[in-house]
Amino acid sequence: MALKKKSAPKAGAKKTGRVTRKSGLPKKAESKQTKSSANTAALRQTRGTPLNLVQKILKEHLVSGELTPGSEIAIRIDQTLTQDATGTMAYLQFEALGIPRVRTKLSVSYVDHNTLQTGFENADDHRFLQTIAAKKGVFFSRPGNGICHQVHLERFAVPGQTLLGSDSHTPTSGGMGMIAIGAGGLDVACAMAGQPFYLTMPKVMNVVLKGRLGPWVTAKDVILEILRRLTVKGGVGWILEYSGDGVKSLSVAERATITNMGAELGATTSIFPSDEMTRKFLRAQKRPAAWLPLAADPNCTYDGQLEIDLRKLQPLVAAPHSPDKVVPASELKHVKLNQVVIGSCTNSSYHDLSVAAAILRGKKVHPDVSLVIAPGSKQVLQTISKSGALTDLILAGARLIECACGPCIGVGQAPPSGGVSLRTFNRNFKGRSGTADAEVYLCSPEVAAVSAIAGHIEDPRTLKKRITIQEPAAYLIDDSMILPPAKDPDKVEVVRGPNIKPLPLGEPLPEMLRLRVMLKTGDNVTTDDIMPAGAKILALRSNLPAISEYVFTNMDPNFVKRVKAAGGGLIVGGENYGQGSSREHAAMAPMYLGIKAVIAKSFARIHRANLINFGILPLVFTDPRNYDEIEPNAELELPYVRQLLESGKQLIIKNVARHVDYAVEHNLTPRQVQIILAGGLLNYVKSQG
Repeated sequence: MALKKKSAPKAGAKKTGRVTRKSGLPKKAESKQTKSSANTAALRQTRGTPLNLVQKILKEHLVSGELTPGSEIAIRIDQTLTQDATGTMAYLQFEALGIPRVRTKLSVSYVDHNTLQTGFENADDHRFLQTIAAKKGVFFSRPGNGICHQVHLERFAVPGQTLLGSDSHTPTSGGMGMIAIGAGGLDVACAMAGQPFYLTMPKVMNVVLKGRLGPWVTAKDVILEILRRLTVKGGVGWILEYSGDGVKSLSVAERATITNMGAELGATTSIFPSDEMTRKFLRAQKRPAAWLPLAADPNCTYDGQLEIDLRKLQPLVAAPHSPDKVVPASELKHVKLNQVVIGSCTNSSYHDLSVAAAILRGKKVHPDVSLVIAPGSKQVLQTISKSGALTDLILAGARLIECACGPCIGVGQAPPSGGVSLRTFNRNFKGRSGTADAEVYLCSPEVAAVSAIAGHIEDPRTLKKRITIQEPAAYLIDDSMILPPAKDPDKVEVVRGPNIKPLPLGEPLPEMLRLRVMLKTGDNVTTDDIMPAGAKILALRSNLPAISEYVFTNMDPNFVKRVKAAGGGLIVGGENYGQGSSREHAAMAPMYLGIKAVIAKSFARIHRANLINFGILPLVFTDPRNYDEIEPNAELELPYVRQLLESGKQLIIKNVARHVDYAVEHNLTPRQVQIILAGGLLNYVKSQG
């Protein structure tokens, strides 16, 4: 089902509400990111074959290839974002490319992950990020200003543009009508250098939303229902495009919740049309010039369709330890709680915290429960402070923490041993909270607030009075914590702390690989399993020798020791290997240890791209049954691997001890083959000049 196209604003209409110099963002930067010109007109008017919204935006940004699912395309990137857990390495990589200033319309560096400063490491990284941003033409969002996705949605997202971010939840800005894609830091560094972003053209699924949400049912329940139907690997190779009459009733914050958590499906990204609701949000953000109407053409086609009747949904909860283990909240009343956390890039907007505050007003948090509140941005915090919602939360017994990712990535507020935590987050992987044996459930702010009072998981429909939250007509705008680039970059000294180690490079692929299986994993291994999160390990993101000591430690404490003793090796994985975050350290650190290949039943999109970027050969079993025949520590041989990759011939793996051959597919494009042969993307790009 396609939405009708909205008419374009009248030519010559007066532009109002520009971000001023007083706000901290120069007019030049604002006009550069919101300028309409010919490309926006092209997005509004499609000649010939009707296009869906994804095709419209990609066509306008297409550098090479054809928009045929399964083929490689390259697209121009308008904006980039990085965060501090991935950013230090990304900017070291950008430096290595030898480009003096970024070549995007807009690039922003955020500090929101490693904000806990128990030692010098994180503070040193922040200082490096601030100085290199000033020198390289990047805006810098200071610690405390908020979570990258919430702030970007508020202050920078532009309908119809492309955004590449070194964080898997970059699709949040798809709620604003952007093609917003998560990627590894090296891909983002190349985009900042003016390189196109290469990807396999996904299929486009039309998610038709019908009707309106009932009382106490939320956008979080929409995406949980989709996860229940499609699972955490059901979106791999797809972009989800939302349409239908139900879209009109969803605010930008609600749409952003849905697109944010679409990452848990494995989808490339998700997108909503840009309509009057989008326009209303941009007006409230004093960015009306950024708006333009965007929707699919009537009678356009899709590769698949999923219908959701919003009227039939109920409050849902994802049970441990996967976002797709979804059950009705009403069936979990027996689950006693130790902790409730409301926040993260999924549910930390003004609406989310305000509705929680309204539920808690005049009540007290259950004595057995610790309620934690993490506003998504300084703007959200200031706005709920002015409205009185913050007072309601504090009087109810909530604990307020800073505007950052925090508990979502295991930095602070870990549950007690064997504890049960109910969170409005996007991931509940085992151990991610910082407590290895904790049970983490995912839900909406409404379920979280009513459960914090009850002391157990509760269905908010037990509340008699429906609560309606009105979005502000105008948000409080203060961009003083977003620092613009230096006017004279030559005078800026980039400051590097002792924890920032030299950038590692991969080695060219040899003629033959003979490697031992260092680890055999099951299905849905996450990047948290490969490279754990948490305050201790995140602080080492700019120190590859140190962080490499933690590869797979949660699954196999002796993994690193065995790989070092063997001088490298390979990994055998199951389905959806590498699901989860965009952290390229889950590929970079294994490369540093000497891992040369991963053979799996299937890969998650971002992790597979990261493996290629760092010269690790990703292989897929032609016959998945061969997975069962390979034992840990088996010696495998890939003869003539360079020659076979270059010629495009079938790759064969030989099991040396069992004298058995296995056919494997690499599914690499000619460009990706050259990257693998060169030992990684950085080597390849530098060789291309």
